[in-house]
Parts: sequence; C-alpha cells; structure tokens
Amino acid sequence: MGKPRGFLEIRRSKNDYRPIEERVHDYHEFELPLPDDKLREQAARCMDCGIPFCHQGCPLGNLIPDWNDLVLTGRWEDASQALHATNNFPEVTGRVCPAPCEASCVLNLETIPNADASGDAGRHPPGAVTIKQIERQIADRAFDDERVRPQRAPIRTGRKVAVIGSGPAGLAAAQQLARKGHDVTVFEKDDRIGGLLRYGIPDFKMEKGLLDRRLDQLRAEGVSFRTGVHVGQAVTGPQLRAQFDAIVLTGGALVPRDLPVEGRALKGVHFAMEFLVQQNRRVAGDVIPEQESILATGKHVVILGGGDTGSDCVGTSHRHGAASVTSFELMPRPPEHRVPQNPWPEWPFVYRTSSSHEEGGVREFGVMTKRLLGDPDGNLRALEAVRVGLENGKLVEQPGSAFEIPCDLLLLAMGFTGSPRAGLLEQLGVEMDARTNVKADDFATSVEGVFAAGDMRRGQSLVVWAIAEGRKAAERVHAYLATASARVA
Repeated sequence: MGKPRGFLEIRRSKNDYRPIEERVHDYHEFELPLPDDKLREQAARCMDCGIPFCHQGCPLGNLIPDWNDLVLTGRWEDASQALHATNNFPEVTGRVCPAPCEASCVLNLETIPNADASGDAGRHPPGAVTIKQIERQIADRAFDDERVRPQRAPIRTGRKVAVIGSGPAGLAAAQQLARKGHDVTVFEKDDRIGGLLRYGIPDFKMEKGLLDRRLDQLRAEGVSFRTGVHVGQAVTGPQLRAQFDAIVLTGGALVPRDLPVEGRALKGVHFAMEFLVQQNRRVAGDVIPEQESILATGKHVVILGGGDTGSDCVGTSHRHGAASVTSFELMPRPPEHRVPQNPWPEWPFVYRTSSSHEEGGVREFGVMTKRLLGDPDGNLRALEAVRVGLENGKLVEQPGSAFEIPCDLLLLAMGFTGSPRAGLLEQLGVEMDARTNVKADDFATSVEGVFAAGDMRRGQSLVVWAIAEGRKAAERVHAYLATASARVA
C-alpha cells in the first residue's frame, strides 16, 4: 500500500491557503488544492501498516488506504468509487471535517512535536497522511470529470418515506433510501435545502455551489424536496403517519445553550447561528432588513465558545470589518501535545488554531462571563468577566482577576442542548432521553415506523457523524419496510 518507504522519505505537506489580506475581503474558499503530482506524493506516504486505524477513527469507515493507493497510481475513477462507497458527501467532509481519521493514522503514533519544520523526517514519521486533503480532491475531481452520476434504483418498491430535516443526516438517509427504490420526500422548514450545510457553515469554508450540484444528483435519483414546510405546524405528525410508511427524524439539535447572566436582554447579544445564518443568506443574494441585520462592522465583537461555531464567527467578523474580535473559552487552554491520559489512537484533546484564528483577533482561555453592561438606551457596551482555573476537576474563580472589556456585539457559540419537544416530537409521541435528544436505540424510536438519526438522536456532533448516522438509519428503515405489511398509521 503506497510507497514502501514513502512515510520515511516524504514529508507531510499541507495545502496552501489564500493570503489573509486577500481572503478576509470575500467569502470564497480559503484552501487551495495541491497539484496532482504533490497529491500523489502525499498519498505515497500511506504505509502498509498491517492494521490501519484510520478507517476506524472515521465514523464512516472510509476505505482510506485503498483510495490513497488508487490516487498514487493515478486511478482516479476507481478512487472516486472507493470514496463514495462509504461517504455520500466527501466534498463536504473533505472541507469541514476535523479529520479523526488523521488523528488515528498510524503515522501519528510516534510524531515528534512540530515535525513539519523540524528537519527530522528521516528519524521519525512527521505526522499523519493528509487524508482530508486527498479526500477533498478525489471528490472535486470526480465532479470536474463528470464521474458523479445518479445511481437510480432499477425497481421501485412503492414504499413512501418522509425525512424531516435536510442537513447531512437527512440527505444521507434520503439518498440511501432512494437508491433502495423507496419514494423519499425531504421536508425542510427553511427556504433552501441543506440545513447546517446551507446556513451553518460559512461560504469561505464551503461554497454552496458544491451542495447544489450534489442535490442535483439526489433529485435525479428520485428524492423529492419540500422547502418552507415546518413539520409540526404546516404538516402535523398524524398527517405524516397517514401519508408515509416510515418517518426519519433528522431535524438536528436546535436548542442553543444560553448565557443566564445579568444584562442578557441587552441589544447586541445574539446566538451565533443567528449571526452566521444571516451572513450565508447575504452571500446567497438575500436582502436582510436593516432593523434585523446583525453586523460586526466597526464593532468590538466578543465570542463566547472556542469550537467550530465560535471560529466561524471569528472569520465572519473579520470579513465584516470588526473593530476588534475577542474569543473567550471557559475551559483552560488545552495542551500543545497529547498527554498520557489521552493516548493514540483516541481523538487528541490538544490546542488547535483554525484559519479564522490565524486571521487575527484575541483568543483567551479560562474566562467566565459574570455580567453584561449596557448604556442608557439598552445597548450592550461592555462585558465583565473573571479568570477561572481547574481545581480538583471544578472551575474556580481566581481572586482579583475580574476585568471589563468593551463589547457592543456578543455572540454566544457555546453549543446546543438538544431538540425542542414541542411540536412534531410531541405530536408523534416519541420518547426523549435525559439530554432531550430523541431516544432511538438502533435508530428506531419508541413509536413504530418512526426513526431518528444525526444530532437529533446523538446530540450536537460532527458532520461526518451525521452522514454516518443517516446511512445507518437508512439501513434500519429499509429492513423495516421490507417486513412491514402496512403503513405506520
């Protein structure tokens, strides 16, 4: 597999980014592809490791050593087939996935710190294979060469399936079920299909034309889409059960974690998704009414939360032309490298810097917000906080560490706490778990014929997990439809 000594002779080489001074003025993607010869060279680093852990680290079980070898030998069509065999949307995961596959690559077993710049590649393997970049370019080339074709089912079953939500879990489930010959209808409350992929991920990370071309494939395979339909309101749960043989709930974890502090009601405090969704709509050509517009232009922006959503707010604020951008994370700064209690091939809980953080701003850890301060007109003007540290597993305030920072736009990017029970879930009568997710063992809920997948089932997670859940739920639904003698109603 690969070049026998490739992992020793060839250094890990990441793709280039567009210059910061250029990319912060637009919403085009910042990553640049590697030339084909360089990509093949990187694929040659995939060693014959005997027991590969990369496809176990990947929730989709991607056949990573296989398509690395096919790229090395120039067999691009075969590489695309191997990639698509396990992943419905590799052009998405090749852009926005944090790559747990690379974290579990055998070449990460003895990686030395800062190996990319150490000049010590002959002594130790310098980092994982660039799996994510190879995956992205296989997928992009497959589209460019018109190798991505509809896979229409030769026989229709006559069974009808409703998929609620058009995020990655819903789209993956819909595509897999359509390929089994079922009549699939996807319901989306927003005006465009895509869910998180459409409105949650900034265009500078994934331009939406990539999503549109994939949706064309799904339509050609027989998937029907109904936008602007808030299921639970425009269409009720009982109506769905009367019209469809099975229902798949993939509405995501939509309840954001709030900030219960003094001053929360001041003007200028918003959930991160309000901010990000608006900007994605602007890029799509929508006009946001001035009185509803949330802009960082000329403002002192503070972002609470250090995950991907917080990072996306940082990059978007830079592009708006914010006066300052500050990110606060409640927990202490993670270590630079793995600690003994976090061994390979587990996901490494280490300090990471995103492309948005590289674009500027201040980033601080161990900061807890105490209250928000406003002006006489009810507008946010400052944030009061205190520094905290971990003592015996608990966050403890550091005496005398209180400080105040100017802030006229506060974005809450602290994650999500589950799915709203009111509406569809209540109408269907599905059981919820302790974290307010839909309880669905083996993807089947407590109600016959109703299934759940993605963030609505497992809680807030990664796009790659959502795709994997959608695929597995589709298998479960197909098995149910093969034995069910009547509709669920």
